[in-house]
Amino acid sequence: MAHQTSNALFKLALVFTLVFMIISTAESVNRGMGFKKQDADAVCNSVHGQVSGETCTSVAQDFSLSLEDFLAINPNINCDSVFVGQWLCVDGSA
Repeated sequence: MAHQTSNALFKLALVFTLVFMIISTAESVNRGMGFKKQDADAVCNSVHGQVSGETCTSVAQDFSLSLEDFLAINPNINCDSVFVGQWLCVDGSA
């Protein structure tokens, strides 16, 4: 029973993270909040849910991206505070 509860909570956390990411992305479109024009133009075609132990650098390497390209398609990411389940863009254009 504890395993089922834990699994359900993990799935709920992933759904919450996805909803939060969608809302954050929609609200971050250049609204005079200091985002550069290129940040507002970033397009994401595929995402990856971060797992324990991953970093921005390791995710970029796993998906054959330079760190610069990874950061360009994830313009609002703070690599010092990524969390398990956070959706990271791994294919897109800036």
